[in-house]
Amino acid sequence: MKRVIVDYKKLTSDILNLLAEEYPSGINEEDVITFKNSKNETVEAVEIRTEEAIYLVKVGVKLEQALQNFIDDDEDGTDYNMDSEASDISFDDD
Repeated sequence: MKRVIVDYKKLTSDILNLLAEEYPSGINEEDVITFKNSKNETVEAVEIRTEEAIYLVKVGVKLEQALQNFIDDDEDGTDYNMDSEASDISFDDD
C-alpha cells in the first residue's frame, strides 16, 4: 500500500472530504500521530486511509482552519477550492 505524507496546502478535495468525514468536530490531540521524518524533524499528522493509500496529513493551525472552511462551505453549498494535485513525499510501501 502506498504511504504519503502531505501538507494541508497540497490536499485534494477528495482528501479534504475524507478529513471532514473522519473529523467532523475537528482534530483532537489523541488523533495526532507524531514521528520523525527523514530530516530528523518532528512531524505531527493525522491519518486518512483510502483503498489506494494511507495519507499522513501534517497538522497545524492552518490545516484546522482549511478543514473548518471546507466544512462551512460544504454546509453552504459552495465549492471549496484547493489545488487538485498533491505534491507529496512517499515512504516505503508495505
